[in-house]
Amino acid sequence: MARLPNYVQIKEVAPRDGLQNEKKFISTADKVAWINMLSETGVSEIEYSSFVNPKWIPALKDAKEVGKQIKRNPDVMYSALVPNMKGLEFALEAGIDGANVFMSASESHNKKNINKSIADTYPVLDEVINEAKQEGKRVTGYVSTVFDCPYEGKIDPEDVIRVCEKLFASGVDDISLGDTIGSAVPTQVEQLLSPLLSRYPSEKLILHFHDTRGMAIANIMTSMHYGIHRFDSSVGGLGGCPYAPGAAGNVATNDVLYLLDGLGIETGMNEKRIQEASLFIQKKLGKLLPSRSLAYFANAQ
Repeated sequence: MARLPNYVQIKEVAPRDGLQNEKKFISTADKVAWINMLSETGVSEIEYSSFVNPKWIPALKDAKEVGKQIKRNPDVMYSALVPNMKGLEFALEAGIDGANVFMSASESHNKKNINKSIADTYPVLDEVINEAKQEGKRVTGYVSTVFDCPYEGKIDPEDVIRVCEKLFASGVDDISLGDTIGSAVPTQVEQLLSPLLSRYPSEKLILHFHDTRGMAIANIMTSMHYGIHRFDSSVGGLGGCPYAPGAAGNVATNDVLYLLDGLGIETGMNEKRIQEASLFIQKKLGKLLPSRSLAYFANAQ
């Protein structure tokens, strides 16, 4: 096990992964104002929307308008979820720095989420990855259900490794490993990272934890002890997966920052601005968000 890193890089995914499951539509103007707030928190990357067909993700039907209207901070990378060539075309028009392609490690979840088998997904992603790279964009591959699947149960790490090998061979720059249903415990993290890190440098791997069972912070600690220093998180703990019944939100950026600050690990981020951005979207959604750090901050005001 490695020593804890000196620096951790956070990707803020709330504008995409956080909002995609919300029934209440957040107006384009409010999304833009919120992303502009997030852009001033010191975060290195914001996944600002998804270019999936609006029929499937109506909460993000204004992806192109949002992309064109946000005020871009030159120190922030703006990425978006891109399912296919049509989505990439729209994403490029809207202005992306990075394209995030996605698939699952489990066959059942992949079919539910993408409506394709794993084998049939590769050619679609190959085309998107190749075109995005030709356009000079960084490409991240999201792999869902890397620990457990809501339909198949436990996932063999070898299945995850096979998907990662294929995506890296296709040209992705890095891979985000998703605990989609928030069920993993630290031993599962160890069992996956040990073989992966024998193949790929830690810089190429990002961990994406949901907090359904309250294990996300423990899993982040375990990941850092294995040398991982890149994580996806969502302000307030917003999130959930439409095709993973019962999955709670992503680990809260607020709570991750509290942890890292307490450990003396640099992030370059301003915790107070993250809390303010969380309160903004909490008010717009009209519901309390699950972040414990946010609740403490709000009560202290």
